[in-house]
Amino acid sequence: MNLQSRFNMHTVPFTRELNVEHRFALPLFDQALNALRHAVEQRFCAALIAPAGTGKTTLLRALVDALPEARYQVHYVKVADLSKRDMCRELATAIGTTPAGTYPVLVRRVQERFRTVADIDALRPVVILDESHDLRPEVLAMLRILTNFDMDSRLVVSIILAGQPHLSTMLRRDELDDIARRLAHYATLRPLSRAETQSYLTHRCNIAGASQLPFDDPACQAIYEIGRGNLRATDHLALKSLECADHDDHDLVSVNHVVEARKLLWP
Repeated sequence: MNLQSRFNMHTVPFTRELNVEHRFALPLFDQALNALRHAVEQRFCAALIAPAGTGKTTLLRALVDALPEARYQVHYVKVADLSKRDMCRELATAIGTTPAGTYPVLVRRVQERFRTVADIDALRPVVILDESHDLRPEVLAMLRILTNFDMDSRLVVSIILAGQPHLSTMLRRDELDDIARRLAHYATLRPLSRAETQSYLTHRCNIAGASQLPFDDPACQAIYEIGRGNLRATDHLALKSLECADHDDHDLVSVNHVVEARKLLWP
């Protein structure tokens, strides 16, 4: 039987294809989102620190969705282990200016583009640097130059650093103290609790069209014990468990299906 038909769903649940408006409502998530949005509205820079698989990308998507296009020009850059010049080239490409030249030329070109967007286009430039924990310390320090306008007397661009906890460790280095002090807020995310995990399972099944949770209570507990509240692990485990139950011609996921799913997902 088709997975959706068996569990009375109109779409496959627990995939990454989730509209922002369908995200799981969680106070911690909303607090982080509101704080980042407030920082951007004040033209400040901020950071989002979150372990892998705890909803960082979903929050960034929600932040972009919350910033009106009529007021903000938002650029998303997924960073890597690059030199200062190559990072400037990535930024230049993202914001729509020429990604060529020496490092000093690229810095000026990126700054000029930000100034043009702010002064002529009347938009507030925002740059989201995802996976910022992969930045080299000297590249992270470069952000002080990119945000320095009119002898550091004017706020033009908001930069959001998003990364895993190693980013927080990096920002505590003495040589990055100035960057750390330029961040107006540090938002954080964490894995879900046991109760939140069950609510999350219910939420994802509901928005997929299910009228009731197709997991029995021991199965829900097993998903939490194995996934430890990590959203990405929970999604993979829950979907695979549904597939296992469907394969066994069962309309309800049991703990045995969760255990089987775990064996199929991870060695």
